[in-house]
Amino acid sequence: MSAPAPSPLAIVDAEPLERQDEVLTEAALAFVAELHRRFTPRRDELLKRRDERRAEIARTSTLDFLPETAHIRADDSWKVAEAPAALNDRRVEITGPTDRKMTINALNSGAKVWLADFEDASAPTWENVVLGQLNLTDAYERRIDFTDARSGKSYALKSAEELATVVMRPRGWHLDERHLQLDGKAVPGALVDFGLYFFHNAKRLLDLGKGPYFYLPKTESHLEARLWNEIFVFAQDYVGVPQGTIRATVLIETITAAYEMEEILYELRDHASGLNAGRWDYLFSIVKNFRDGGAKFVLPDRNAVTMTAPFMRAYTELLVRTCHKRGAHAIGGMAAFIPSRRDAEVNKVAFEKVRADKDREAGDGFDGSWVAHPDLVPIAMESFDKVLGEKPNQKDRLREDVNVAAGDLIAIDSLDAKPTYDGLVNAVQVGIRYIEAWLRGLGAVAIFNLMEDAATAEISRSQIWQWINAGVEFENGQKATAELAREVAATELDAIRKEIGEEAFAAGKWQQAHDLLLQVSLDTDYAAFLTLPAYDQLV
Repeated sequence: MSAPAPSPLAIVDAEPLERQDEVLTEAALAFVAELHRRFTPRRDELLKRRDERRAEIARTSTLDFLPETAHIRADDSWKVAEAPAALNDRRVEITGPTDRKMTINALNSGAKVWLADFEDASAPTWENVVLGQLNLTDAYERRIDFTDARSGKSYALKSAEELATVVMRPRGWHLDERHLQLDGKAVPGALVDFGLYFFHNAKRLLDLGKGPYFYLPKTESHLEARLWNEIFVFAQDYVGVPQGTIRATVLIETITAAYEMEEILYELRDHASGLNAGRWDYLFSIVKNFRDGGAKFVLPDRNAVTMTAPFMRAYTELLVRTCHKRGAHAIGGMAAFIPSRRDAEVNKVAFEKVRADKDREAGDGFDGSWVAHPDLVPIAMESFDKVLGEKPNQKDRLREDVNVAAGDLIAIDSLDAKPTYDGLVNAVQVGIRYIEAWLRGLGAVAIFNLMEDAATAEISRSQIWQWINAGVEFENGQKATAELAREVAATELDAIRKEIGEEAFAAGKWQQAHDLLLQVSLDTDYAAFLTLPAYDQLV
């Protein structure tokens, strides 16, 4: 008797979308189902391991480089695979979601790379998940011309040689895709995003002289990188492309991963292309892991934690040294400023800050950096052009002068700044405004001239939680309490109502966002990720 056929993936509680059958083909879903069967059990084990490690940090209030992998760090002989031509020059990368307009604008932006984001810059509605895939394939097929219905403005791709190289970012390991299930169990969003993109585009991209390139978010250990490597090996064999076709850049945006940079590159060495310094998620991870570690781990206002803070310098300089030692690209952090069309003075001040930030990164040895808006591409490009000239990167700068001790990465109290009442107000303002947009399906949101994504909301609510639980007293004599946070949130909600009017307020999800922010900021049990309870409310 023959074995029963594997259970097919079920599409659950999802309204049919125009052209979704081009993405959700029987063959593509069979591939995603196979990824799920083979790799979700290990994903589940690694999520459990995260909890165990967090409990150990709560007990010890410290972290260190792993003694069991010291031999990997000490072995100078290994390097990551050589970068493919399309990923050798990454001096400016633009980030953003995969809606149709952004797809065209990002590819046309003049940046070397576009981080096509299915993660923090994209709320995971079914429409965003499926149509984002369709937009990328349409772009590769050059059938993505677009006219904005409101403005009447038309958008079209430039010539192929002018387009940015796409590096796609799937969701983190902690998020499931509830609309795709196998035997009643949701498939991890990471496997859905990776699987659909790779299956449809791996060979297509090779034909275009590029390849399937990925950013891997929220990685917390080298064991999670090992899982990704196993997925890559299987996927390349399944689709029939050579091993090493895939290239992955790992975001070092968790404090635990900062202690395992070399090991992460080692696990992915046949597929690794670099590491990236993800600022807001990194700060969020510090708060999350050391939230009960006492006063020395209390972060000040997020805007006071610049990249020149000693513990942030330790993190970024270690990243550059690690990458270049192993032949990988070191990619710097985000310039999130959104230019104002009405205030030239605001632009002037912000552009100077962006220029100083990118000059510092290029001077430190980074091979490239991120921007959130096309107007910032020339500024960042100029900073790296000054240092690189005609060279595609500066991986030959080994930064052997850098020596970072384990304690340097968590020396939060080395920063001479304290939480302020205005910082609390800003955290509430940004948190409510971002969450409201996210619940409407928007993941990248312009707030107070900054492009914010889910990492912003995470650091906002985490700081509110930390300040309250640490009993912080602000400079005005007020103490951080749940009652004060509720007062500030109520004031902000009322201000938004007056600002936009009753009709627009009623049409939005403002009360829902207010309530959710307070829930994840005030609950005794700290939610591991804001997007987990938020996803339950996403239509």
